[in-house]
Amino acid sequence: MADTTAPERLDAQAVRAWRRRAVGGLPRGEVPWLYDEVARRLQDRLGLIRLRPRVWLDASGALGLGVERLRQAYPEARGVVVEPDPAGAEHLRAAWRRPWWQRLVGQEAPTVLEAGAAWPSGVELVWSNLALHWDPDPPSTIARWHAGTAAGGFVMFATLGPDTLRELRALHATRGWGPIGVDPVDMHDIGDMLVTAGFADPVMDQEVLTLTWSDPDRLVADLRAWGVNAAPGRFDGLRTPRWAARWREALGALAGPDGRLRLSIEVAYGHAFKVDRAPRGAPTGAISVEALRATARERAGGTTRR
Repeated sequence: MADTTAPERLDAQAVRAWRRRAVGGLPRGEVPWLYDEVARRLQDRLGLIRLRPRVWLDASGALGLGVERLRQAYPEARGVVVEPDPAGAEHLRAAWRRPWWQRLVGQEAPTVLEAGAAWPSGVELVWSNLALHWDPDPPSTIARWHAGTAAGGFVMFATLGPDTLRELRALHATRGWGPIGVDPVDMHDIGDMLVTAGFADPVMDQEVLTLTWSDPDRLVADLRAWGVNAAPGRFDGLRTPRWAARWREALGALAGPDGRLRLSIEVAYGHAFKVDRAPRGAPTGAISVEALRATARERAGGTTRR
């Protein structure tokens, strides 16, 4: 299995800075549309699970976009959101703060926790949308999911796969321009992590979305909204306007027959259950020495017992 805990896999500080900017755009309605679309597809998969959780937890925070979808799916359930950025956590609290008389009708606002806070007991669904590929230590995060999920509960998540931006990665490799982004973890490795953490019956599948743009500026705007280049081996410093012009010109190699720029986005989906595997003693029994001797005589004589 790939070593996903190596500190050089991504620049965690760059991820935190990008996330802070992205969460800051939420009050203005600047939701990364790819995150919203994948959240919708993830919601559709909830119908595969019969369990109706009484407590759900969005482990991907404000950008997980699971709150409204999970409230629609489970209107009677209590909601919890874990937002790692303190400013993002305060934004969520302010957005959901309502007068006391409004809280008497409808659903309670979800509880907002910051990273490192203890999870409430009874969490039966952990939701994570497009967050695991930004994690510097996915095995530890998945182990945290398992520890915080009640027996009988499940996790439902989506993350980017290794084929994401494969055309742009190939272009950068050909030109010697350095990595374009972090290498996401393969879904088979994630399945292994789920099993190692103690989850049962993991189900992983993926789809590749082919997205097109009319011009380089629109493509660049979406890439910036989805996340920064957090690869530690990326170009160290600022690119010049001349290089940016050459880069935009090189993007012409990504154009399809219709002239639109094309990129692949691999989305891996997964769910798994936490089962009660309390250790039990091995079955015991008693058998007499006479019975053992009789069995030995029968085997020696070629007798078959039915």
